[in-house]
Amino acid sequence: MSDRMIKVGIQGASGRMGARLIDLIRADAELTLVAAVDRPDHPRLGDDVGLILGCGSLGTKLTAEIPLGADVWIDFSTPGATLALARVCRDRKVPLVVGTTGLEPEEKAELAEIARSIAVLAAPNMSRAVNLLMKLTADAARAIGRESDIEIVERHHHFKKDSPSGTAVRLAEIVAEAIGSNAIVHGRSGLVGERPRGEIGVHALRVGDNPGEHTVVFGLMGETLELSHRALSRDGFARGALDAAKFLIGKPAGSYKMSDLLE
Repeated sequence: MSDRMIKVGIQGASGRMGARLIDLIRADAELTLVAAVDRPDHPRLGDDVGLILGCGSLGTKLTAEIPLGADVWIDFSTPGATLALARVCRDRKVPLVVGTTGLEPEEKAELAEIARSIAVLAAPNMSRAVNLLMKLTADAARAIGRESDIEIVERHHHFKKDSPSGTAVRLAEIVAEAIGSNAIVHGRSGLVGERPRGEIGVHALRVGDNPGEHTVVFGLMGETLELSHRALSRDGFARGALDAAKFLIGKPAGSYKMSDLLE
């Protein structure tokens, strides 16, 4: 990476994550905000995004179009908007960080195809600590998963649109890969009978303004192991996304993960 400041574009700029990203970019000597994009019906398109977010004038207007000039884009929006941005980044040969969750399999497949042309780092959770939780979950699942009753519980704010969270889905996938079972159950209701071996339970809570909690429970006879992460604010996710943006500068085309950054 050169000494030149990295020019960052944010899609989903007026959302909760966008606001934290922009505030942290202001405090980062390596980064500068050059584009702030949001939905076409946003009532304050054309206004300075800093004034919208209450952090003072930044000289960058909120737009619905994707302007030129960014060295890297960070996206926390919706699946459709994510794919639209990814296509533009492909055409402009600009790397992309994707934190949007709720993508359907065909949308993930298109994003993977776009990553053949540009560097893309897509992760359901950008937190360094959460990605360590994923590693520890894999280790525990390989060691005791086949003998355990495994449950995953996540909590998020009541504004969150997708359920379960992308992080919970990834944790369930990690466990399934480790124990060789894909019997994932989302909640339970009624007379479901005795819990079968190999089942992976996933439960979603939506409460208040909770920025995110995830717990993986390994229940054995006579003892229980729990691996948990609790976000106290969105800063861990935002800082991880900015680290990912810096990481992608100069990288060849390909699909990258947070584990690549951590290593």
